[in-house]
Amino acid sequence: MSSVGARQWVRDALTQVYERRLARQLVGADVPRHVGAIIDGNRRWARATGLLDPNAGHRRGADRIASFLGWCDEAGVEVVTLFLLSTDNLSRPEPELTPLLRIIEGVAEDLSAPDRRWQLRPVGALGLLPAETVAVLKEAEEVTRGRPGAHVNLAVGYGGRREIADAVRSLLAEHASRGTTLDELIGVLDVEHIAEHLYTRGQPDPDLVIRTSGEQRLSGFLLWQTAHSEFYFTDVYWPDFRRVDFLRALRAYAARHRRFGG
Repeated sequence: MSSVGARQWVRDALTQVYERRLARQLVGADVPRHVGAIIDGNRRWARATGLLDPNAGHRRGADRIASFLGWCDEAGVEVVTLFLLSTDNLSRPEPELTPLLRIIEGVAEDLSAPDRRWQLRPVGALGLLPAETVAVLKEAEEVTRGRPGAHVNLAVGYGGRREIADAVRSLLAEHASRGTTLDELIGVLDVEHIAEHLYTRGQPDPDLVIRTSGEQRLSGFLLWQTAHSEFYFTDVYWPDFRRVDFLRALRAYAARHRRFGG
């Protein structure tokens, strides 16, 4: 074994020991029901590793998703929301956007394969996406309906402000169909009524949001739902995100006292 290989072997062995210690610390700890993940840093990972094609980073990041969901399963997480593509990303040049959409379609197909347990739901402004992408996402939702595993939201063409606007539009349309007057709606409108029209309606709000790559902002991710969420930021690029990094996030979450504004 070369000296480089020996050093890598030692690092891997130490990481495994550390992982087991973290796992033991988390026995009996509070576990988030819903984890949101802003999977950032794919292109920077590609540059840092000397790859000229930024899509190589997206492909590597896509390969990380199933492992991440497996770690969530092990921890007992019930809902996961993956931020895959924002509405802002849709303005990227076609030579960059089209391969990214193909990669996302591949993720949906992989996660909906017959040997997978997760229930998939696309969330976002699907009307802004190409028809072929929407068809793949809808098919993944249909074939995974009723599966026994966690609910996994695929946020594609997603923007938090757009979601709130869509929710208000849906709410107004519903009440207009009932013949509710504007004055009547003003008199009864509350936050719960808007929440019932969000893309994630029927699901608990995220308890924990993880963002990779060192950025410390939400970038429009689940603006309404994260009002009381805990946040965990890590410098690790998403393609390098490991189980030990996930366990660190869970440890940080378990150590916090959630007050929900109280």
